[in-house]
Amino acid sequence: MTDANRFLDQAIALARANIGQGGRPFGAVVVRDGAVIATGVNEIHATCDPTAHAEMTAIRAASRTLASPDLTGCAVFASGHPCPMCMAAMRMAGVGAVTYAYSNEQGEPFGLSTAAIYADLARPFAEQTMAIRHLPVAGQDHPHLYAEWQAAQDKRA
Repeated sequence: MTDANRFLDQAIALARANIGQGGRPFGAVVVRDGAVIATGVNEIHATCDPTAHAEMTAIRAASRTLASPDLTGCAVFASGHPCPMCMAAMRMAGVGAVTYAYSNEQGEPFGLSTAAIYADLARPFAEQTMAIRHLPVAGQDHPHLYAEWQAAQDKRA
């Protein structure tokens, strides 16, 4: 059995245990240098937090373990195809690789596919199902927020 298979088996076992707790069938494992540093399951049912996906809870735990938001050098193994939110969070955290066991196509008959969200996000803002607009405020009655942040960073340096 390869390491990838072992880590996927662990993610699937977490997902199965989560089903037993009334949760959705999703588990994730964060690995660095061949060792598991964090795990997570989908906790939406328990927390009423729509962002509490298995990958999100695992990367939050990994960041706490490493005392850093930078997960460069880490890989995530997930029971199911990560949704766009989870994929974006992993990219922003620096995760270098993602491996998943069950595809969106396999999840579709059970209402567990995020393929439609991926498709919607690929469209221009004006064509997406969610209204998205840019309303500039800088230079009006507000100082430039990002310039204010940069100045605060410069003072700390």
